[in-house]
Amino acid sequence: MAIERHEEGKSDLFSPYKMSRWQLNHRVAMAPLTRCRAPNRIPNEALARHYAQRATAGGLIISEATIVSPVGAGYPRTPGIYTEEQVRGWKKVVDAVHDKGGVFFCQLWHVGRSSHHVYQPDGGAPVSSTNKAISERWKIMMPDGSYDQHSQPRALAAEELPEIVDQFRRGAINAIRAGFDGVEVHGAYGYIIDQFLKDGINDRTDEYGGSLENRCKFLMQVMQAVVAAIGIDRVGLKITPTVYSQDAHDSNPLALGLAIVERINKLQQAMGSKMTHLQIQVGSLKGRRTEEEMELLRELRNAYDGTYMLSGGFNKELGMKAISEGAADLIAYGRLFISNPDLVHRFQVDAPLNEYDYAVFYSPDSIIGYTDYPFLKTHDNTN
Repeated sequence: MAIERHEEGKSDLFSPYKMSRWQLNHRVAMAPLTRCRAPNRIPNEALARHYAQRATAGGLIISEATIVSPVGAGYPRTPGIYTEEQVRGWKKVVDAVHDKGGVFFCQLWHVGRSSHHVYQPDGGAPVSSTNKAISERWKIMMPDGSYDQHSQPRALAAEELPEIVDQFRRGAINAIRAGFDGVEVHGAYGYIIDQFLKDGINDRTDEYGGSLENRCKFLMQVMQAVVAAIGIDRVGLKITPTVYSQDAHDSNPLALGLAIVERINKLQQAMGSKMTHLQIQVGSLKGRRTEEEMELLRELRNAYDGTYMLSGGFNKELGMKAISEGAADLIAYGRLFISNPDLVHRFQVDAPLNEYDYAVFYSPDSIIGYTDYPFLKTHDNTN
C-alpha cells in the first residue's frame, strides 16, 4: 500500500533504509524478546509461526536471546545455537521468516551470573566477571514458573575467557549455517558482557577490571572473534549503558557508552566496513526515560559511525519523532510486537493496538499469549 508522508522528503518509520547489505522497506524493527517457548532449548513449529506472523517484506526481526552454550543458560525453555539439532530447528524458523520477505538476525546470549545452579551443567555455579551474587531485589524464574534467588557465581579466571569468546564465535557461525542473515551480540541488561563492562559489577583487579580500557576488553574480544568468523557486515551489537537491571549500573554511563562506541568505530575502520547496527535500550525495562538520558543517547548517536537503533517504551508517535529528528535510524519494538503481529500495518493505517497480557509473556504454552493475538480483519495474514 502507498504510505502518506508527513512531510515531503522527511524520513519517518515508513521510509526505506539501507542497513549494511539489506534494503529495509521500513524502520520498524522487532526487538529481541525472551518468550521461553522452546522445549529442550530447541526451536520448533511454534517459534516458526510466531516469527512468521510478525515478519514483513523488508522488515528487520531480531530473534529472542539465544544461548551460545549450556553454561550460558538462565531461564527455562530459551533456545540455543550450540547443537546441530538447534541449528536444524532454527533453519525452519528462519525459512518461515524469509518466506515472508523478512530480514532475520539471531541475538547471541550468555547470561553469566544471571542464572541458577538448576540451569547449569552438573548443577555448578554460574560464571561471571565477579563472585558477587545478584541482590535479593532481583528474582530468577525457575523451571516450574516459580521465582527464586540467583545462585552465587564464580569469577572466571582470565585464562578461561577465550573459551567464552569462542562460544560466541561458534554461535555466530551456527546462526549463519541456520540461514540467519546476521547476528546481534547481546552486550546488555546485566548479562555476561555487561558484567564486565559496568563498574557496579566488575570488581576485578586483573587486565579485565578497573579502567574503561580493561572493562571493554572482553566485549571487544567477542566482537573481534564474531566479526572474523562471519564478517562485520553481518554483525550488530546491543548495549545498555544507562539501564539498571540485575544490579548492572555504572558510575559514568556516558563515558562507558563513548568508550564502547570509540572501540567499535576503530574496529569498523580496521575492517574497512561497518557493523549492521548498534542497538541501545532506552530507560529502564519499563521504558522510562529522562532528559538527561536522552541527551546521553544523542551524544552516542553523534559519536557512532553507523546505523543507530533505539528501543524501549516507544509508541508510534515517539518512534516517528525519533526518526524525523535524526535521533535514530531504526526503532525496535518489543511488547507492542508481542500483542500485535501486524504491528507495522496497524501503524501504517493508524489502527488501534491489541493490549498485551504480561501474565503469559513467559508461559510454556505454544499458543496462548504467543500466536493467538488477533490481526486486523482487513489485514491479509498469510503465513
